[in-house]
Amino acid sequence: MSNHLHSLRRRRGKRLAQTHGAREARDQRIAVIGLGRFGSSLAEELMRRGWEVLGVDDDERIVQQHSDALTHVAVADCTDAEVLRQLGVHEFTTAVVAIGTNIEASMLVTANLLDDGVPNIWAKAISRQHGRILERLGAHHVVLPEYEMGERVAHLVSGRMLDFIEFDDDFALVKTIAPDVATGVPLGVSAVRTKHGVTVVGIKRPGQDFTHATAETVVERGDVIIVTGRTQAVEAFTELR
Repeated sequence: MSNHLHSLRRRRGKRLAQTHGAREARDQRIAVIGLGRFGSSLAEELMRRGWEVLGVDDDERIVQQHSDALTHVAVADCTDAEVLRQLGVHEFTTAVVAIGTNIEASMLVTANLLDDGVPNIWAKAISRQHGRILERLGAHHVVLPEYEMGERVAHLVSGRMLDFIEFDDDFALVKTIAPDVATGVPLGVSAVRTKHGVTVVGIKRPGQDFTHATAETVVERGDVIIVTGRTQAVEAFTELR
């Protein structure tokens, strides 16, 4: 084993490979490279969902902290392509590059994973420019958790939204209290899609669960609704009274 690599492993009492078929076990294996706040939170949530997780970081102290929480952990410098191969990450169908502020390391690890043919690579970016570089390298998915969370909270703080998710193509999904323009009559009559450019897809009455909305659904005051549409249209709709 390379002197760049010191591997620490924990064998779980019930390995996924023993409880699932080989194909399913392979499909639910993931390598998370970088165990900072984002990487460790992601890895632990995937474990909770039944995935088999290899967590890797170049800081032995951080790796030790997660040795009892993840299926496998390793202390390794994954900017070294040979070290990455020794870890067997090329055998995984999915890998996440969750490295924090070291942009060069993030790029090198992403490039190594691409060279090894990992088919599904997620990479964390710390800025839009960093994200564009990762996309140009060929990362299949790029996330900007700090930026996206800041933008989401800004929408919640500044408006009447209860939750906000924006997608890449200027399309948003919002949870909000129904404005008066959408209440008292069926959605097909209020015509919010025609008048405001949004679609109500779900509704929740106080004390009840969410249900799908149809053209016959009558929205009442105090109802919580799920609305989709272009970001600007959704923002404008949630500000209506």
